[in-house]
Amino acid sequence: MAKRMIVMLIVAASFIAAVGFFKFRQFQSAVHAGSFTPPPEAVTTIIAQQGKWPAALSAIGTMAPVKGVTVSADLPGTVARINFDSGKPVREGDVLVELDTRQERAQLAAAEAQRDLARINFRRMQDLVNQGVISRMDYDKASAEQKQMDANVEEIGATIERKTIRAPFSGILGIRKVNLGQYLSAGNEVVPLQSLDPIYVNFGVPQQTAGKVRVGQELRITSSDMAGAEFRGRVTAIDSIVDEATRNVQVQATLANPAGKLHPGMFVQVELMTGSSRAVVALPASAINYAPYGDSVFVVTDLKDQTGHTYRGLRQQFVKLEGTRGDQVAVVAGIKPGDEVVTSGGFKLRTGAAVTVNNKVQPGNNPAPRVEER
Repeated sequence: MAKRMIVMLIVAASFIAAVGFFKFRQFQSAVHAGSFTPPPEAVTTIIAQQGKWPAALSAIGTMAPVKGVTVSADLPGTVARINFDSGKPVREGDVLVELDTRQERAQLAAAEAQRDLARINFRRMQDLVNQGVISRMDYDKASAEQKQMDANVEEIGATIERKTIRAPFSGILGIRKVNLGQYLSAGNEVVPLQSLDPIYVNFGVPQQTAGKVRVGQELRITSSDMAGAEFRGRVTAIDSIVDEATRNVQVQATLANPAGKLHPGMFVQVELMTGSSRAVVALPASAINYAPYGDSVFVVTDLKDQTGHTYRGLRQQFVKLEGTRGDQVAVVAGIKPGDEVVTSGGFKLRTGAAVTVNNKVQPGNNPAPRVEER
């Protein structure tokens, strides 16, 4: 019985080994025959050309209002009337909120009555002192009482005026923070108010390049949230200290914002013009493969396979970038004029892969694209 079992195991092992050897030879033949060669990938390309771009510093900026406050209650009181809508423009001096002033107005009426009586008494005292009937001391006391009554009326009137909350300057309101009938303490917020035209942009430049920045220099602002939109302004202030944490110098520029597209707190890309033009190779942004270990592009060139046949394949080339303009990215190192660079499809490519070029549809490559309004 044991001998029969051993014979069966030997036969089974021999059969498995034979099948495995047959499959190995079949796989090896297929590899040599090239049946596993993947088909060429379809890509679009562009011939690199050298051009001139203005020398510029690139930075990330934050928009800030020239004037911006949160309008608050000056005195405590109950909201009696709300005269604005959230998000609407207002002019300087417009009434936003009125607090209940019934008590103050009653006090004002009483104070005005006392003031009128004090004025009458003062005029009588003036006649009597001229006739020598009363002493100068009584006349001075009547004069002081009249002035005190006038001051009381002005004080109550100022209290009533301070309970009328007005816009301190022209701008755009934010979201209302109060409701009708709500009791406000002094300092409670009512509504944010921002002046958006003109508007500031604040950004930092490294201390080693801060010497290139001058008040009055022109700059260009773009935002990824507004493709194609471009704003221009000028540097209006440079900070006098270097930030110890970042070693950057803060710069402030002012620009027009008539349509109100830029809002305080927005992140924008800032390009500060610093001098004469520089030579760059401008490529579409879609051609760049961004990675933590370095940015790169794929160059189409003639390669040879294992059998010595020439084919159109890819070579990954690391590049140094410096600035953007519209759809284009400036390459200052790594690419030579005349190189054929892949402009789309790079995410699925690798070095040595075969490609076919189809340029019927090209990605955007405009240094100043315009937004199409629909």
